[in-house]
Amino acid sequence: MKIALFSEYDHPKTIACMAEVMAFCQKNKHDFALVDSMAKHFNEKDFEGPFFNAKEVLANDFDYLFSFGGDGTLLRSVTVVRDSEIPILGINTGQLGFLTSLQREELQKGLRLFFDQKFSLIKRTLLSLETEKEIPALTELPFALNEITLSRKNTTAMLSIQTAVNDVPLTTYWSDGLIIATPTGSTGYSLSSGGPILTPETQSWVLNPIAPHNINMRPLIISDKARLKINVSSRADEFLVSLDSRLYSVSNDNILYLKKAPFKVFTVELEGHFFFKTLREKLFWGQGAQNTQ
Repeated sequence: MKIALFSEYDHPKTIACMAEVMAFCQKNKHDFALVDSMAKHFNEKDFEGPFFNAKEVLANDFDYLFSFGGDGTLLRSVTVVRDSEIPILGINTGQLGFLTSLQREELQKGLRLFFDQKFSLIKRTLLSLETEKEIPALTELPFALNEITLSRKNTTAMLSIQTAVNDVPLTTYWSDGLIIATPTGSTGYSLSSGGPILTPETQSWVLNPIAPHNINMRPLIISDKARLKINVSSRADEFLVSLDSRLYSVSNDNILYLKKAPFKVFTVELEGHFFFKTLREKLFWGQGAQNTQ
């Protein structure tokens, strides 16, 4: 088995966790490679390589990618695996870690479960984005696992977001922005903006306006087979579009086209971990002073 070890942050907890995983792999004769940006934190006498470049698509000879950090790091690791279908195991060395299956405190136990093949793979759909006028920086990575968000730039005035579904006019959102969330992203920005939670296998998107002017505008769930066409106007010349953590400026005269990406991302869910358990443990789902069950 060949593992890619990925992280973007050199927090001492992350470095220590990566070192422990590297030692485990060496002891159990598993091949692995380290993202080159983390090489400086490891003594060459202890590890001379190999390394991989996170700016390039991961080679197909890797079996899995381990993401060290929180949910943000896991989202960034998607840009490394892209459409290779290499599954991602999230190892949480950050804060909430909702998408990560393995907690730092249970590292050794989790690694044994993983290498004993005691896990399942979760298929996660992504959103893709095209623009009528090409934006070179956007065309390289035009997809998002969590959400695509439109928001204001250089103005406090609301955006006018004209939205059509399958070429049928839906509405014009007068709001600070619009979140288009996947089932994976339904527990992120959309949830904090009052959106519903979708289970990962749900075949839907959430359209969730941010601070809408009309209070009768509520989150809307649509099929993930739908195609969206969006025109934005505002007092500023540009607005912002974010794809997960990647941010781009788009001119008002451009048109956005959103649809389901032609590939899926696979994440590892270790034995004993499942979505509803994560809701209870991470979001304290249903817990309260009156609920002692």
